[in-house]
Amino acid sequence: MILVGTSGWQYRDWRGVLYPEKLPQRLWLEYYAERFATVELNNAFYRLPALETFQGWRRRTPAGFVMAVKASRYLTHIRRLREPEQPVATLMERAVGLGDRLGPILLQLPPTLTADADALSATLGCFRRGQRVAVEPRHESWWTNEIRAVLERHNAALCWADRLGPITPFWRTADFGYVRFHEGSEDLWPRYSREALAGWVGRVAEAFGADADVYAYFNNDPDGVAVSDARTLAALAADAGLPTTRVPETLIRSWGEG
Repeated sequence: MILVGTSGWQYRDWRGVLYPEKLPQRLWLEYYAERFATVELNNAFYRLPALETFQGWRRRTPAGFVMAVKASRYLTHIRRLREPEQPVATLMERAVGLGDRLGPILLQLPPTLTADADALSATLGCFRRGQRVAVEPRHESWWTNEIRAVLERHNAALCWADRLGPITPFWRTADFGYVRFHEGSEDLWPRYSREALAGWVGRVAEAFGADADVYAYFNNDPDGVAVSDARTLAALAADAGLPTTRVPETLIRSWGEG
């Protein structure tokens, strides 16, 4: 099952694309959750919300909705995975407010952080058993057999990332997958072509089949392109026989229209 969504939902330029012009922004999450079954919470990276905020998001979303949470930069960028016990504990003490809406935790590492297998293993070991964690390294030194073994040992997914093309190995390191689409080709920027997304559907099908959960989030948010590309990915996956979660049937205005 491919769980298709976007990285965040509160973008002003999505008004008139996904959200009706007169819909108050305070109702955008409810509107989004009726049309998508998952979202990646990326503002937790900049400022970790309070427990009550997470609890509020749970109340505002329907049963079965999944919210992935991008870990605080305090853990990944300030501590740089050092002494991870307290940052992980604080994150989970608050994110637990999502209850059954809580999906994977994403650890996006800074591009200047070079590979450290011990620090990664210690950090992953701080999460409770059964909590899904995806890791997005952004320095080429991480692409080693040692790092792959650490991820496999903790059943943590290597986040497959795309920025003007794939930028990570296609390792399957866990019983689930995680894909992030940051920006498409230069000539369509930030949009993805159907051909590029079809290639990603093929990679997911080959590595995970139809049964494993694969979380796919579009982070190319300008002008609502992420929403449009998510719809295209879901359609291509359906054509390939892969089940996906819901996406909007239509948009108020498609990408590229005036």
